[in-house]
Amino acid sequence: MPRRRQRHIAGSGSDGTEDSDSSAEREQTNSSESDGNVPKRQRLTRASTRLSQSSQGGPRNPAHIHFHNAVDGKRAADHDESPPLTPTGNAPSSESELDISSPNASHDESQSKDQASRDLDKDMSHRPKRRRCHETYNFNMKCPTPGCNSMGHLTGKHERHFAVSGCPLYHNLSADECKTPTPKQSKYKEQVAEMRKGRNSGLQKEQKEKHMEHRQTHGNTREPLLENITSEYDLELFRKAQARASEDLEKLRIQGQITEGSNMIKTILFGRYELDTWYHSPYPEEYARLGRLYVCEFCLKYMKSQTILRRHMAKCVWKHPPGDEVYRKGNISVFEVDGKKNKIYCQNLCLLAKLFLDHKTLYYDVEPFLFYVMTEADNTGCHLVGYFSKEKNSFLNYNVSCILTMPQYMRQGFGKMLIDFSYLLSKVEEKVGSPERPLSDLGLISYRSYWKEVLLRYMYNFQGKEISIKEISQETAVNPVDIVSTLQSLQMLKYWKGKHLVLKRQDLIDEWKAKEVKRGNSNKTIDPTSLKWTPPKGT
Repeated sequence: MPRRRQRHIAGSGSDGTEDSDSSAEREQTNSSESDGNVPKRQRLTRASTRLSQSSQGGPRNPAHIHFHNAVDGKRAADHDESPPLTPTGNAPSSESELDISSPNASHDESQSKDQASRDLDKDMSHRPKRRRCHETYNFNMKCPTPGCNSMGHLTGKHERHFAVSGCPLYHNLSADECKTPTPKQSKYKEQVAEMRKGRNSGLQKEQKEKHMEHRQTHGNTREPLLENITSEYDLELFRKAQARASEDLEKLRIQGQITEGSNMIKTILFGRYELDTWYHSPYPEEYARLGRLYVCEFCLKYMKSQTILRRHMAKCVWKHPPGDEVYRKGNISVFEVDGKKNKIYCQNLCLLAKLFLDHKTLYYDVEPFLFYVMTEADNTGCHLVGYFSKEKNSFLNYNVSCILTMPQYMRQGFGKMLIDFSYLLSKVEEKVGSPERPLSDLGLISYRSYWKEVLLRYMYNFQGKEISIKEISQETAVNPVDIVSTLQSLQMLKYWKGKHLVLKRQDLIDEWKAKEVKRGNSNKTIDPTSLKWTPPKGT
C-alpha cells in the first residue's frame, strides 16, 4: 500500500491531475514488467476474483474467472490504463492467461473481502479519468450474410468479421480455408518469391549513369527508365496496370467525361454547397490534380482540404466582396470591384467562373476590367450570386465581357437581374451596349429571353402609330443589331414594298402580360432608384 501511494504522488500534478508524460512512462514501465512484478490493479483484480469465489465456497471456475477479467477490463478502460481490448472484449492473452495461483501475483486468501474492496475503491478514486484512446468494437454488429456467425475473416488474419467483404461464407469458403493457403496459392507464392529475388540488388554504376543521362536529357517530359530497378515480374505487372488505366481513360475521353490533356476538377465545396463542375479551369497543377477543391465563398481563396478551409474560415475577415457597394435593395447588393486594385480576388473569381463557362479566356489579365459582383445577404455575410465584367474602355461599346450566375442560383431570375443591371449602367452612361461575343449556351438563352421581354414591354406601353428601331435602342440601351435579331425570331419584322415593317403581335404581348401578372411584384427586378453610381473617369 505505501508503494502504491508513492507512485500516485510521483505521477500527479500540482492541481491533482495526472501528468501525461509521467503517465505515459509509467504505462510503458508496467507493460515491460515481468510476471513476477505484475501491476497493482491486476493484483487487486485477482484478489477480488478469489474472494468472490471463496465467498461462494466453490472451486475456481475458469469461466467465472474469465467473466471477472472482462468486467475489470471494462472498468479499467474508463481510466485508460488497461491494455487495449481485443475484438472479443477481453484483455490481451498475455495478461488474461497468467497463472492466478502464482505467489508473485496473489494476495493472502485470508484477507477480508471488505478490506480488498476498500483498497480497490481507494486506488480507483485517485486515478484521474482520461479520454479513451484505444479502439472499441460494437458487439451487436453481425455479418449480413444469411447463415453466417461472423467468425473468421477472408484474409485469415482476424477472428471475426462484420461485413460482406470479409465474409468467408459469402466467398464460398470456410474460416479454416481462409487461414490455410491452398497448394495452388502456396506454389504461386513460391514462384513470385523466386522471381523477385534480384529486385533489391541495386543499380550498377553504368546503369545509374544511364538513368541520370536520360533524366537530364528529357526531364519530366518522359517516363523515367524502369529497367533494373525492380524485378521483371513487378515491371510486367506495372506495365499491365498502365495499359488498363490508359484504356479506361480513353473510354472516358470518347464519352466526353474528361478533358484531354489536362487535370479536371470534378467538384468544389463552396460555402454550404457542393458543386459539380462543367469545364476545365487552369488552376495550378497541384490543386487541379486533386479533383476536389475547397473555396472560401467570401475571399474566393482555393484550398486543398476541408481542414485547411475550416481553419481559414475561422480567421477570414471578409464577409463581402472588396470594392464599392453601388446597389442595394433588400438583401440584394452589387459591388463594383476594380481589377487593378483587387487583382487576386478578381483572378480567383475568373478561375471560379471558368469551371462553369466554356468560352471564357480571361484568367489573369484582370487589370483593364471592372467586375460587378451580385450578392445575397444574410446573418453570416454576403453570398456570391453571380457577376459580370466589363472593359473600362471598350471601343465597341460592349457593356458585358463575361457574365455568370452561380449554379445554385440558376433558374431563379438572378441572370436577368445581372443583364438588366448591365443595361442600367449603359443608360446612366448614355450609351448603347451589347454583350461581347461569343456567348455561352446558357448566356445566349438568357439574353434572348431578356431582349424579348424588353421589346414586348416597350410595345405594350407604346401608344404611337409609327415605331423606330433607333428609338427603341435609345430608350432601352439595347444595340439595334440585337433588337433586329430578336424581332426576327419573334416573326415581328417583315419586308413589304421595299420597307421593313415592325408588326405588333398582340397575342405575344398578351401572353407576356399574363405572365407578368402571374409573377406579381417579384423582388427579382432591378430598381433604378437604388443605384448609387457614377461612371468611372476615362470611360
